[in-house]
Formats: sequence, structure tokens, C-alpha cells
Amino acid sequence: MNKPLAGVRILDLTHMLSGPYGAMILADLGAETIKVEPLHGEGTRKLLATDPKNSLEGMGAYYITLNRNKKSTAIDLKSEAGLSVFYDLVKEADVVISNFGAGVPERLGIDYDALAKVNPRIITCVVSGFGSDGPNYKRPAFDQVAQATGGGMSITGMNKESQTRAGIPIGDLGGGMFAVMGIMSALLERERSGKGQNVDISMLDCQISMLNYMATMFFLSGDDPYPIGNSHFVHVPYDTFKCADGYIVIAVITDNFWTNLKTVVDIPEFDDVELDGQPGRWAKRNMITEKLNDTLAQNTVDHWISQLEAKRIPCAPVNSFSQALSDQQVLHRNMVVDLPHPSGAVTKGPGNPIKLSRTNEESFSAAPLLGEHTDSVFKDLLNYDEAHLQALRDQGVIG
Repeated sequence: MNKPLAGVRILDLTHMLSGPYGAMILADLGAETIKVEPLHGEGTRKLLATDPKNSLEGMGAYYITLNRNKKSTAIDLKSEAGLSVFYDLVKEADVVISNFGAGVPERLGIDYDALAKVNPRIITCVVSGFGSDGPNYKRPAFDQVAQATGGGMSITGMNKESQTRAGIPIGDLGGGMFAVMGIMSALLERERSGKGQNVDISMLDCQISMLNYMATMFFLSGDDPYPIGNSHFVHVPYDTFKCADGYIVIAVITDNFWTNLKTVVDIPEFDDVELDGQPGRWAKRNMITEKLNDTLAQNTVDHWISQLEAKRIPCAPVNSFSQALSDQQVLHRNMVVDLPHPSGAVTKGPGNPIKLSRTNEESFSAAPLLGEHTDSVFKDLLNYDEAHLQALRDQGVIG
């Protein structure tokens, strides 16, 4: 295998979106990622599984995408025998990733302190809504809760009265992405120390981090920002504009871009020398937006994009999914890939955005059936024989 994380073994206890997404990235990068599911399967298996438009052979879009490149075992972690089996797996693993609610890992006996006694080199990662401590860490959280609590939702929308969550579930996905960063950092540190540790990822923390320079602006000014649609609080014109057959964005962030834009749109009112600097454009931003909309509406998206790109003005069409997922640059970068089903059926999904120059294999195996790899993992990794497996199955410990 020519992938960067080949040789790293992950035990994936995650469900729903934030944790599975992080584990998916690690699996895409080559980590042997073994799902450890309850006997009835983790919750994502059921999402859209019976939706005729959004499932394939009884497997929904969530599960097909988030669990590619993974193996599946099924263990009853609430039983003493099941926990013993899991501990055997931990002895052979590098990382255990989960996104249970607060206190669940401790109750199950799968928290870092418990697992470090089994394997001192183990790295655990827990993705939760609010982290592992603090006055409110036990609150339940899903994507929109994180977006709302973290402040980002307050600046998303068209105006102060239309605060809106991001269309992409950035609360969940952000937690998964930061989990990968934390796990990779802990793996690197373990090379020096020889010791594992716990990676504590709070979805709220991730949202606060992504406020970035806007948080610093708040501390400097004391002013709460608010939604301003697709416009910008400094640059003009920087917005979405309607064409004859769709929408485009134009982002003029330097005076040179403005000079070039004037040659493309040929709007007499733009020949005012006061508009050649940002302060003048900001003062007359409403007029600029209105005139641009009037002019751009007279021709197509393709016409204006070709004209603007010829002058190297930052711009883009506002693509639908069908347009974005057929874009020649997206396809060239292998960002649309085949996602197989264990039956042999195939659909498509997004690829891996991490491109490496040497360990650059990109392959995607099917999201597994429940317990599909229980026997092979326990035989190959733990040296369990057939009689032992059957006994555990008869006791309802594995599936």
C-alpha cells in the first residue's frame, strides 16, 4: 500500500458524523481502520438506508461515504466478555477514536485511563460537543448546536434578522477535521516519548478557533458583527451578482482589480476617480452593486466568467452540486471517486483532498456490512480460533 498511514491501526467507535468523518480521513490516508460497532450496528447505518433516492443496496449515503476504506466488527461492549475482546484489540492498536456523550467512555471502561493500562502506547481521541470538562461540558450537542453556540451562525445570513446555519455541517465536520490533526500530533509525539495520550476535541472549541481574525476584531472594537449576506465588510465590489442564467461572485480586493473590472463591464458611473480607491468604493457600495447587477443581468454566467477571467479578476460561478461535481478542475484532482458497495454495485462520492507527492495512492474500498470482518480481524489479529469465535457468538458477545 502506498499510503502515508499504512501500518497505523485505528479502532473506530464513532457514530453519526463528526467522529466517522475524522476516522474516514484517517482511513483514506491508509490507516487500518476497524469499526467496532454494537451488535445492532452504529446509528449511521440506518440513516437514509430505505430512501430509494439516497441509498444503494440498503446502505444510505451517510454510511457509504463515511465508512469507506474501513472494516467492521461487532462487539457488545456492555458485557464483560465483550470488553475483554475489545481490550485484546486495544493491545494491537495505535488509536481509539470515539464520539460518545460525556461520561460514556468512563462508564464503558474504554476511556484513556482504562485503555492505557492495557496498552501504554494507546492514543485515544474523543470528539464531543463541549469537551471533557468545564461548567457545561455535559450538554448534548449536534452540528447546529455547535454552530449556534460558537458564534459563526450569528454572522451567516442576509441580515440581522436572518441568522442561518452554514449549509455544510461545519460544526460536525470541523470536529472531525481537528480530531485528525490532534491524532496525528499525538502519533508524532509518541515517536519521541513512546507514550500515548488522550486527544480531547470539543466541537465548540473548533468553532471558536474558526472565528479566527474576526474574533480578534471583536476584541479590538467591542462590536458584535452581524450577517451581511455575501458582501464584505471592507472590499467593494465583493458579492454575488445575478446574470441572465444564474449567479456569479466577484471579489475585488485591490485597486488593480477594480481598474480591470471597469474595462469589462463598461459602466460610465464607474469612471469616477473617487472610486479608484477603496474608501470611495465603500462610500458608494450600493450604487456599485446596483449597476453591476443591472449590467451582468444582460448576459450569461459563461460570458461574464470568460470576460472576467481574461482580466484575472477573482470570480466564480455559484455552482450547484451537479455543476461543482462535474467541474473539470474537480475531476482532474480526483475529487469525485467511485464508492463501491459490498455487493459490487457502485455510486460516486467526494475524494480525498489531501494530495501527497510520493505516498499518493488513492483507493476506496466499500463501506462494510455489519460485522463483515469480525472473523478475519479476530483470527488474523488476535489469533482467536474458530471454536473461540463460535463460543463468543453463542454468548451474544460478537456478531
